[in-house]
Amino acid sequence: MPLIRVEMLEGRTPEQKTALVKALTQAVVETLGSKPDVVDVMLFDIPRTNWATGGVQWSDK
Repeated sequence: MPLIRVEMLEGRTPEQKTALVKALTQAVVETLGSKPDVVDVMLFDIPRTNWATGGVQWSDK
C-alpha cells in the first residue's frame, strides 16, 4: 500500500489537485505494479506564512 504525501503551498485549484492525484497514482501503478485502489495520496496545503525559503517566508515574496 504505497502512500504519497505531498506538501505544497496553498493556492492550487481543485482541478489541479485532482490531476496531480491521478498522475501520481498512475506513476505508482506503472512503476511499482500496484493496483490503483491501494495507492493513497495525501495533500497538505501549507499557508505561505508557514513556509520559508532562504530565510524569507513565501508570504513576504
